[in-house]
Amino acid sequence: MSKKPKTSGTPSVVNRDGTFDVLRIGMPEKPLNDLYHQLIGMGWVKFISVIVLFYLCTNSVFATLYWIDPGGIENARPGSWIDSYAFSVQTMATIGYGKLAPVSPFCHIIVVFESLFGLMTSAVMTGLFFSKFARPTARIMFSRVALMTVRDGQRVLLFRVANERGNQVVEAQLRLWLFRTERTAEGEPVRRFYELPLVRNVSPVFAMTWTATHVLDEKSPLADATTESLEATAIELVVTFIGIDNTLAQTVHARHGYRSQDIRFGERFVDMFGVTESGRRLIDYGNFHSTVPDTTPWKS
Repeated sequence: MSKKPKTSGTPSVVNRDGTFDVLRIGMPEKPLNDLYHQLIGMGWVKFISVIVLFYLCTNSVFATLYWIDPGGIENARPGSWIDSYAFSVQTMATIGYGKLAPVSPFCHIIVVFESLFGLMTSAVMTGLFFSKFARPTARIMFSRVALMTVRDGQRVLLFRVANERGNQVVEAQLRLWLFRTERTAEGEPVRRFYELPLVRNVSPVFAMTWTATHVLDEKSPLADATTESLEATAIELVVTFIGIDNTLAQTVHARHGYRSQDIRFGERFVDMFGVTESGRRLIDYGNFHSTVPDTTPWKS
């Protein structure tokens, strides 16, 4: 009898980086069918570790084949697996120092296969490294919290976005989505999605910061939101960003998630802008995440 995963309450589905925290079971596991995307999606440390491990293991296999043929490699010490491994490395990398050379028919055959394998592996590895380097990425920073406050006499939901790279992102677009648990007329719990319109969701040139605003009017699903109601419905907000990197001339994207505990009431963001003594405009990113109590009362 299979065991079902334990759940308590309504667990969060969205991580703060915008990815989904969901355990997938019952799907057929075929990792080799999607190996390319797995390698491209890996972090650099894990990717290089996999490449190094693959290189060491494949050379070990070929070294063992050379080693089981005593006297098959000229100038190799009798029974030395290390010399066989060194010859395998030289053959796969087409180094050819000249001291070690195959002399038996068996080793000549293995050299043919390893040389072909080495050429194919080098081509694949080069392609993978190029794909990872050429992959466009957006260094977009999102505020750690979203705020429900009052601005221009209206109740609003605010969050901040900043361009960490400092270049220009053309035709930048932001979209905000609400995920929350609701019940149907039959009492069945369902997860529903709502797009929350922003006052300004497009920026012609995004180079510094952007404070996104959603008005909590009667059309908003969050119009009557309270701390208790947010936690009860396990709401989650997902922000998606997309634009064209002016340097790479390619589309870049980013995403971020806010959970109910990341939404604060009655606070406002600290002003980031200022002026230096010389009259130059100043942006203090040290205050990007900072908030202070809002003096404007929250109207119900």
